[in-house]
Amino acid sequence: MPSLKDLKNRIGSVKNTRKITKAMQMVAAAKLRRAQEAAVAARPYAERMNAVMTGLAASVGGSDQAPRLLAGTGDDRVHLLVVMTAERGLCGGFNSSIARLARQHAQALMARGKTVKILTVGRKGREQLRRDLSQHFVGHVDLSAVKRIGYVDAQGIARDILARFDAGGFDVATLFFNRFQSVISQIPTAQQVIPAVFEGAATSTLYDYEPSEEGILADLLPRNVATQVFTALLENGASEQGARQSAMDNATRNAGDMINRLTIQYNRSRQAAITKELIEIISGAEAL
Repeated sequence: MPSLKDLKNRIGSVKNTRKITKAMQMVAAAKLRRAQEAAVAARPYAERMNAVMTGLAASVGGSDQAPRLLAGTGDDRVHLLVVMTAERGLCGGFNSSIARLARQHAQALMARGKTVKILTVGRKGREQLRRDLSQHFVGHVDLSAVKRIGYVDAQGIARDILARFDAGGFDVATLFFNRFQSVISQIPTAQQVIPAVFEGAATSTLYDYEPSEEGILADLLPRNVATQVFTALLENGASEQGARQSAMDNATRNAGDMINRLTIQYNRSRQAAITKELIEIISGAEAL
């Protein structure tokens, strides 16, 4: 049974831990506000881009002049998985949910005889996938020095992906990230970016494009890859802070519960020690 001193030290240690988790919760709440605003502000642009690209892609159809980023290579033998996670932990199941989805996707592809290549963005995802998929790693993007995600960061990742595609490194590219829904809800998402897949039905348009739909698509498709990467980074940023705020709130509550339990145990042990001393004094007095 722990001594009174041990219990007192334990209570003090848990109180210090609670101060840290409470501070981290408040910092995450402040960062979440900015990250959520950035993610929400980027959605209309991404949606409008998707609508324009959907119309153009429908016009081009199965044309022989369709860009490779839209038509693909004609094969789906080699898949590039771009796994986007956080650089730090202490955010609940945020990183694990993305890594789990990417692992399941990779295993399903390999079971079908496909070749899998993995490009990791963020240290935590790389650490979780290293155990069983390290032989499939082809690159890593370190964003630990980036304080606030910008479009230039997404452009760098997009250029890396496009360069690998132009060099014949893969046939299909898929992004893995968490889509922000609320503080307690982040949705693990797999989104194919090459060949381009556009959501929603194409709407009829009265626009005439110059020089041609194919030419415009050839220019817009690389930008669309960067836009999708940027949107995923922003969604991930908001999801990370939301998950961290929720995790630190739970940790603070658990620390409070532990302090209460330890305090009750300390009081009981102290009362038992006092009672024992009183019994010894009374017994000694009666013996005289």
